[in-house]
Amino acid sequence: MKRREFITVLGGAFGWPLAARAQQPALPVVGFLYEGSPKPIAHLVAAFREGLMETGYVEGQNVAIEFRWAHNEIDRLPELAADLARRRVAVVAAPGSTQAALAAKAATTSIPIVFSMGGDPVQAGLVASLNRPGGNITGISSMNRELSSKRLGLLHELMPKAERFAVLVINTSFRELLVQDVQAGASTIGRQIEVFYASTNRDIAAAFASIVQKGIEALVLTPGPCSTTIACNLPRWQHAICCPRSIPRASLPKPAG
Repeated sequence: MKRREFITVLGGAFGWPLAARAQQPALPVVGFLYEGSPKPIAHLVAAFREGLMETGYVEGQNVAIEFRWAHNEIDRLPELAADLARRRVAVVAAPGSTQAALAAKAATTSIPIVFSMGGDPVQAGLVASLNRPGGNITGISSMNRELSSKRLGLLHELMPKAERFAVLVINTSFRELLVQDVQAGASTIGRQIEVFYASTNRDIAAAFASIVQKGIEALVLTPGPCSTTIACNLPRWQHAICCPRSIPRASLPKPAG
């Protein structure tokens, strides 16, 4: 998924003719809702700001950004999304997180929402259809769930002698389908794979303790903000293939005036 595509969609959302926008202040505010933490994606947030600047939107001059971070605690997302709705932001950006997009959708039916995700947004309940999303929400999907078995195959090529494989499934609304794909991939390479689930920081710590205890030799991380956090904080896990999400950067329509 390209950053340019995401911000192009975000820019279009500024122009949606919604009644709520009549009450917006002169300085538009972008709400940024993310299930992870700011530090692991600092370079991506910088790219997000740069993409806005390239088309004339400069933070603090003609646009403001309100950040809301869940710090990998998914239960916090509904209240964070509700807070942005009360703030009456012009648009909510929910990059790289199905759960954040769902929380934003539940929080408002009038403020435009732009998401990016790896799974099927129809299956996740975000939009009615791909060509006619409907409502106040739109976005981009890379449909990368189908690549899960290929990641496992690549990991097997890198470590052909490894016998104990695992997948850590974190905060995804399509976890059952993802696990099916990975298990199918495991059958292809003639290996069994153990599945671990996590939804909070405590779950992640417990999962890794179990992974180490069981002598897992190779690990696949599912895509998501938590995967980026894990990759940054567990450099000793050198054989893991992670799939950190990126925040697209692109051009917006030139601001009026």
